[in-house]
Amino acid sequence: MSDFKCAVNEQNKATELPLLRLGGSVQQNPHMRAFWASTISFFLAFLAWFALAPLALDVAISLKICENQQFPPAQFKTQLAYLKFKSLKTGIAYCQYGKNDAKKPTECKPVPADILAKPICNTTVTAGCVSEKEKLQYRPDVLNACVCTPGTDCKQVLSNAGTISVIGTIVVRIAMGTLLERFGCVNCQTGLLLWGSFFIGLAATITTPWSFILIRFLVGVVGATFVTNQVWCSLMFASNVVGTANACAGGWGNLGGGVTQILMVLVLFQPFKAAGMAPDEAWRVAMLVPAILLFLCAVAIKLLCWDTPTARRFDVAVTGKTQKPSMWDYVEVLKDPKVVLMAMQYSACFGTELAMNNVLATHFRTYFQMKAGDAAALASSFGLMNLFARSLGGILSDKLYLRFGFRGRIWAQFLALLFEAIFLFGFGCVDNSQPWYVALIVLVCFSMFVQMAEGTTYGIVPFMNPKQLPIISALVGAGGNLGAMIAGFAFYGAIDDAILPFKVHGCYVMFFALLSPMLYWPEYGGMFHGPAAGAALSETAPAKELEQETKKAAKEDEGVEVDL
Repeated sequence: MSDFKCAVNEQNKATELPLLRLGGSVQQNPHMRAFWASTISFFLAFLAWFALAPLALDVAISLKICENQQFPPAQFKTQLAYLKFKSLKTGIAYCQYGKNDAKKPTECKPVPADILAKPICNTTVTAGCVSEKEKLQYRPDVLNACVCTPGTDCKQVLSNAGTISVIGTIVVRIAMGTLLERFGCVNCQTGLLLWGSFFIGLAATITTPWSFILIRFLVGVVGATFVTNQVWCSLMFASNVVGTANACAGGWGNLGGGVTQILMVLVLFQPFKAAGMAPDEAWRVAMLVPAILLFLCAVAIKLLCWDTPTARRFDVAVTGKTQKPSMWDYVEVLKDPKVVLMAMQYSACFGTELAMNNVLATHFRTYFQMKAGDAAALASSFGLMNLFARSLGGILSDKLYLRFGFRGRIWAQFLALLFEAIFLFGFGCVDNSQPWYVALIVLVCFSMFVQMAEGTTYGIVPFMNPKQLPIISALVGAGGNLGAMIAGFAFYGAIDDAILPFKVHGCYVMFFALLSPMLYWPEYGGMFHGPAAGAALSETAPAKELEQETKKAAKEDEGVEVDL
């Protein structure tokens, strides 16, 4: 054990998380190589997964699916999307003198007679006159370059593409449990990255709505790298620090969802246009950058990393499992309702993050009528909270566990979900009559608790059924994508309103937060009860670690060491 760069326990799992201790061979430092490989690979996977989201309106223009492309205002003056439109910058509405019905308009009100009677202002007539535009019943000049508001075909295509992008990941995430047991972390992660590299590069060839949706579906498979991310860290780190390790690796990986908002728009798309590329060409060339990054990362992981502290390939025996991997394992695991509840709670946090990554940039561009760069900057603030918030959730889970026992982890989970629901509902209460910074403040608070809930979830997962760790990690991870699919189809796609879907989504999160008291294990306890009298921990490595750490915490107030 002295040969390792990290302090380890009897199972050769690291009992510390020294973030910058990078030296040594793979035999000497497998823990931190695995930590950073899982983090960076998931970061790049997230970056590629949502690379098209902040450029969705530009893709829509290329595909000619914007409302004002399909229905030119000159010929189709009374399209509902036009009748409801009002420029936030100038305050001028398409129907500048009002609509014939506030909620369900069919026509703009005519120009008032007194306006029609006045002469048009010119060099000789300067008083008692009106401009030429003031005599117009319709003002198509105030419409955005791409009208893609709720109720339009354009909005439906973008919404479906975003939702479809998380559906492909559900099946693969579920399958990852068995795939990891059969092929190991390194091989699975490498394969997923190569898959993502190919299809995000192929995004440059998108020419139709169906090909846009198909590419987003195929690229979405790369989101399954999260399962490897969490299983790999659980195999490398001991129970006293696994919550922090999982949260940091997952959170800093999720950070890619925020970085991609800035990278794809401000670093690639806009500079490419400034260099002389047409917008249609610029976003296509931008897709090649994440493709190259994913390929290089896949090669590095294959050459430089091991699955476990002492072996190149993972063996299920290290989790205490004796039988060979089988699809029947999923059935056995799902017999436990706590696994289903944990998956649904993860759908309420990670599923929410995926939904936000898909809708926020477009929401700010269409509802708040912001420029692409400004909308990308605001949308990125949500993902950038992963820099610390998910880690904070893992650290909180570890700290409360050391102070209150396993019930501390469940309380951390409940509180994170509770405040996430409150701030998500609050974000839905911010309309475009309020300054943009009000939306930003609420969004940052909302994002912090979303990421914290993700961290607290995977502070619990390693202890639910240690023998089936890969299977449970896969099922809970798939729950996150299921949540994004539910949100996409049931909330953001089905409700023809700009802010009501956020409120409904907040109620969804609150429902699953309030089910936290159902999380109870006889050997660990629950929110309001300690372990059952006489209950014994199972004879698995994680369970033994838990028992060792519980005894140690009873003797001294131990903290989690995260060295720099």
